[in-house]
Parts: sequence; C-alpha cells; structure tokens
Amino acid sequence: MVSHVSAAVAAFMRGDPVCLFDAENREGETDLLFPAQAAEPATMRQLRQDCGGLLFLAIGHEVGEKFDLPFLQDIYMNEQLVREHPVLSSLQTNDLQYDSRSAFTLSINHRDTFTGITDRDRALTTRRFAELYAELSSATAEQSLTSLGQEFRTPGHIPVCRETEGGLSIRQGHTELAVGLARLAKMTPVVIGAEMLQPDGDAALSVTDARKWAAERDIPFLTGSELIAALELEE
Repeated sequence: MVSHVSAAVAAFMRGDPVCLFDAENREGETDLLFPAQAAEPATMRQLRQDCGGLLFLAIGHEVGEKFDLPFLQDIYMNEQLVREHPVLSSLQTNDLQYDSRSAFTLSINHRDTFTGITDRDRALTTRRFAELYAELSSATAEQSLTSLGQEFRTPGHIPVCRETEGGLSIRQGHTELAVGLARLAKMTPVVIGAEMLQPDGDAALSVTDARKWAAERDIPFLTGSELIAALELEE
C-alpha cells in the first residue's frame, strides 16, 4: 500500500476525516468522510460548515441486508404504490446523468432526538446506527429488526445510502467508495460524509481546490482509483 493511502487509512482508523474524490468521468465530486462510529457533534459541524453538500450515511450491502433496508427507487416503482399514487409514475428516476440507479434507502432519526437536525441529534443517530450494527453481528433477522425499531424511526434527518451488492466491482459510486475505505481500514462499513461544493454552492469543488483544501488542513486525500487499487492488493 502506497504511503499516502496508508496515511489515509491510519487517519480514518483514528476517527479523523479523509477526502475522497470519485472520478472525473463520474460525479467529479470530493466527499469528506468520517467513520460513523466516531461521529460527534463536532463531526457534523465540520461536515455542515466545510462541505455544503448533503450529509449522508453510507452503509455496506451487509448492513442493508441485516436491517432489511430497501432502495427507495424500488419502493417508488412498486406497481401497487404507483397505482395508488400516480405522481410516483411522473417522478420516476430514469434519467440520472451519472448512474443508472440511486443508492438512497430510508432516512432515519434516533428515537432520543428532538427534531433530528441539530449537530447533537445527527451525531447520535449516526454513531448509534453504526454501534448497533456492530452489536448485532450474531443476531437473527427478527432480533435485528426489533432492535433497529426500538432505537430508530423513519423518516429522519440522516439520509442513508446503501452499497450495491458486489460493491466496487459493480458500481464505483461515492457510497461504494466510502464503504470501501471503511473496509480497507478494517472498520464497520458505516460512514458519514458530505459532498464538497464551491463556496457559492453552484458546482462541486474542483479536485484541484479540494486537494489544496485538504493539504492546508493536513487531511489525507484519495482518489477512487487509488482506493480500488489498494483494496485489490488486500485481496
């Protein structure tokens, strides 16, 4: 593993942020990422203030399976729901410019939150979701759903994005890359992040500016291709 990739993994394992750029031929965006189990109110403040894009929780396919979390695109295209709510037919996701499928699943709030939007609330939701998954490693499906429902509700203020089955071998999106970083660090595949935008918010922060921003703050910077190569070496 090359030195700057190792440095990024070490930082992530400490609970520190990592910048991850997907690719010029995809979204062309840099995400700021933290391991979800390390989330604190200060984590959410940094994502909110330094990034400008949507805060999202990226989860591995196995996490989605554990908690039976459906892709929203599948729900919204359900034939019965479309008949009952024809607006869903008009709003179908069939024209994504960067992919053929959305990674979004349900959004969540922890039941101990108030509105769910404050830095404290979002940190609690994020951290406890990752912790709960780790705690339920040997639980049955029924036990997992019961435990999830005891602690969380939907809809909420943490949008969750689920990795495609097969991960980076199938889709090289930010969800899969974020989860890939967690796997490279041998950590729970639950990652909190946000997209970095230009100061005016009209476009993604350029990769050049994102690299400069990260270097000024001593935050490791990785590209999707570097991460994928490092994961392949680990196999």
